[in-house]
Amino acid sequence: MKNKIFIITIFLSVFIQAQETNLAPSVPVTEEHFGIKVIDDYRNLEDLNNPSTQQWMKSQTDYTNSILRKIPNWDNYLKLRTELDKKQGYSVSDLRITSNDKYFYLKRNAGEKTSKVYYRSGFAGKEELLYDPSNFVSANTNKAANHHEFIINVISPSWDGSRLAISLSEKGKEISEVIIMDVKSKSIHPEIITQLNPSTIGGIKWLGDNSGFFYVYYPDVDVKSSLFAKNTQTILYKIGEDPNKRNVVFSNLNNQDLKIKKEEYPAILTYDPKDQYYIGILVDAEDFRKTFIIDKKDLLSGKKNWKPLYNKDDKVFFLRVAGNEIYFLSALNSPNYKLCKTDLANPDFKNPEILVSEKKGEVLEGYSLTKDGIYYNTTKNGVEGKLYLLQDHKEIEIKLPFVSGNIDLSSKGKDFPDIWVKCSGWANVEQRYKYTLSTNTFTQENLAPILEYPEFKDVIVEEISVKSYDGTEVPLSLIYSKNLKKDGSAPVLMQGYGAFGESYSPFFAISYLSWASQGGIIAVPHVRGGGEKGAQWHVEGQKLKKPNSWKDLIACAEYLIDEKYTSSKKIGVWGASAGGILVGRAITERPDLFGVAIVESGVLNPLRVEKSGNGGTSIKEYGDPKDPNEFKGVLEMDAYQHIKKGGDYPAMLICAGINDPRVAPWQSSKFSAKALASNKSDKPILLDIDYEGGHGGDITVLKRYTSLSEIFAFAFWQLGHPNYQPKE
Repeated sequence: MKNKIFIITIFLSVFIQAQETNLAPSVPVTEEHFGIKVIDDYRNLEDLNNPSTQQWMKSQTDYTNSILRKIPNWDNYLKLRTELDKKQGYSVSDLRITSNDKYFYLKRNAGEKTSKVYYRSGFAGKEELLYDPSNFVSANTNKAANHHEFIINVISPSWDGSRLAISLSEKGKEISEVIIMDVKSKSIHPEIITQLNPSTIGGIKWLGDNSGFFYVYYPDVDVKSSLFAKNTQTILYKIGEDPNKRNVVFSNLNNQDLKIKKEEYPAILTYDPKDQYYIGILVDAEDFRKTFIIDKKDLLSGKKNWKPLYNKDDKVFFLRVAGNEIYFLSALNSPNYKLCKTDLANPDFKNPEILVSEKKGEVLEGYSLTKDGIYYNTTKNGVEGKLYLLQDHKEIEIKLPFVSGNIDLSSKGKDFPDIWVKCSGWANVEQRYKYTLSTNTFTQENLAPILEYPEFKDVIVEEISVKSYDGTEVPLSLIYSKNLKKDGSAPVLMQGYGAFGESYSPFFAISYLSWASQGGIIAVPHVRGGGEKGAQWHVEGQKLKKPNSWKDLIACAEYLIDEKYTSSKKIGVWGASAGGILVGRAITERPDLFGVAIVESGVLNPLRVEKSGNGGTSIKEYGDPKDPNEFKGVLEMDAYQHIKKGGDYPAMLICAGINDPRVAPWQSSKFSAKALASNKSDKPILLDIDYEGGHGGDITVLKRYTSLSEIFAFAFWQLGHPNYQPKE
């Protein structure tokens, strides 16, 4: 044992000495905000074009990669996923079904890096390959995709399924190019539409006659530009037209009377080809949005007479138009939401007809309109799903095929009885069912094989509630082996988010099950800032109330220690994007609790977020640093500003993508640089910049499997798992 400790100590000593010789250059900037002095030690690292910055980021990344690959069994998860993919054969995603029963979906066979587009007529129809992204020739580079690895991130069939729009992007940039296919002939139109992002904003919305569609155009696609993702415009594109002659129909310049802000994304919603109106919505970081309406004929004839439909204070969510009626979820005086209806000709969103009242303890999450009634689903604490049918003013609970943590509904619309229900959970593979009301039966209609996983047969799920510092009950999901001994020795990996009202809903994650099967515990604290307990749960974890998020996480960590699941320094905490605030502030406020921290594309310096990616809209979630009151809240949540000289911090793996359009990679660089210069512990702090990636999406599965494999190996190494400790 002494020899083993000596070897590990030598390994770490060499590691620390190597990093200390390559600290980042520091050019401090001191500013005063509302009487508060703020020192930014590494403001210079925000200039990604500076050769000194580039050299430091690259050297840190090279060093990180060399260290990660020295961890024994670093590729365990990569090997596991490769084996399980071969066992399954293929996977299916992004299913789209037209009202005339044409199925379009993405399918990836085992061993393939990317998915291809497939088609079948009806669920039992013969499968046909429609499109392989390796055949794509980019309009920007005029080079074949096999040199660039383009990913298909959106497919959108026309209403009748005769045409298909396919969106492709590369290197995690999210900014897409779109091609159009005639489905019957499988021929691709020569025109390529560029500079859009349908996977995030607006989608691709077809005209009723299938002759074209709406999309959101980005005038500036340089992520380093101050105008990136600003002044976006909804474009009406007709098939065969020159895609560079953009017909703007909804934007701040085209509709100046609507006072659309440059940071807002004006998008058009469509629900049915027979609808008389178009809905225009201003997308931003908030739950509730300002919305307009216009007659279809007026918009298509070039008129600009949009009329207000509802405002943010109406608290409308999940809108659907059917004929002359508008259906929606309302959070007005009902934080758990109620299902409402109002008349399209004379809408009243403050006093609508209430179809389903707010339920105590259950959050109404979604609904689907059908000929038989309205199916809707609720969740308790974000982890216990229920399904209901509203028929003839009666609410009927429908028993699901199995206990489900997450439910997703889809239908063809109000004129059809068809309803599909997808169910999944932490330990349950997602399954897709068609529900038949007359016989009260669920029929499996999975497009991919459903496998048994004997590797994970001993993994169990425990849903509990933990009291936070102020007495608030916080849901906590635990995933671990039933053979676990509660002796304080288990390595714990906590993953959380807690922002933008997004719920961390249960899903079948082989990554989680893999960790649990190796003797670890996965913990998902459903902290304030998310939507697990309704709209108010979000409000209680944003802006000046944001400390609730990381204090909830800290309370969950302390609970796991008190109950002997684990012990101090045996807990790893993991977050991405806005989850960087959660992780960053947890480890800067209570570094004694955690042994490792992993942040992917994290918001770590929110005082500067307005200068970062789509930060202009994010200030509505975090707060405005230019506001004297909200500034205090933003400063409090800024993990970079809370790093203390001589702090005893846990090991860190800080990851970012150079092409990230949402959170600039310099946030990760600045945080890593300051942590390296300030940390007194002998724990490694690694910065990993992906020069072929962005915010984490739109990458090959091989790339993601490799990344997760490195993350788990790093965490297991630092939390003391014997299979991941360096040997002589």
